[in-house]
Amino acid sequence: MITPTRERLVEAAVRRFYRDGFRSVGIDQILADVGISKTAFYKHFESKEDLMLAVLETQNRWLQDFFQKMVRERGGETPAGQLHALFDVVDQLIESDDFHGCIFVKVAMEFPLPHEPAHVLASQSKKTIEDFVHALSVDAGVSDPRGLAQELCLLMEGAYVTRHVSGNRRTIDIARRMAQLIIDTRCDSSSVCATRAANSAQ
Repeated sequence: MITPTRERLVEAAVRRFYRDGFRSVGIDQILADVGISKTAFYKHFESKEDLMLAVLETQNRWLQDFFQKMVRERGGETPAGQLHALFDVVDQLIESDDFHGCIFVKVAMEFPLPHEPAHVLASQSKKTIEDFVHALSVDAGVSDPRGLAQELCLLMEGAYVTRHVSGNRRTIDIARRMAQLIIDTRCDSSSVCATRAANSAQ
């Protein structure tokens, strides 16, 4: 059962872990933010790791819902249009005042062993995004849809990291140009080419 106190713990932990890192933040800091005791904490979570995994699951649900919703809103009705809208969503994420890099990249760096639960959740989140892009690529009729999905996701990851590390506001412009080149190489479908032509004419 999700209780108000559990929600407050997760919300406080999201802010702390995202800003300060997963290993460096102690339970006492989160408890101070929420204003509860350790006894109350252990009624909701067995450990810091349990809380950390709940944070990652919550963030993953938010990201998947946000990403898919915004791609469809920005890209319109066609899968081809939605493919082209991927980097509109990346732009919105990286230009947010709250953006400090990708939380899943951060946790994978802090827990680098592939069998660690936090690393597994980070990997699964990235795979879910890739599968979404792959489905769009299949529906758009491009050649080698899995290859296109992998290439575009690699480019998105590069945009997240480059914008965070360098602060370069031109990062998204570079990423858009590269994405267009990548899509063009797979563009043996009239739907993709037609979408590009329509966008260029506007």
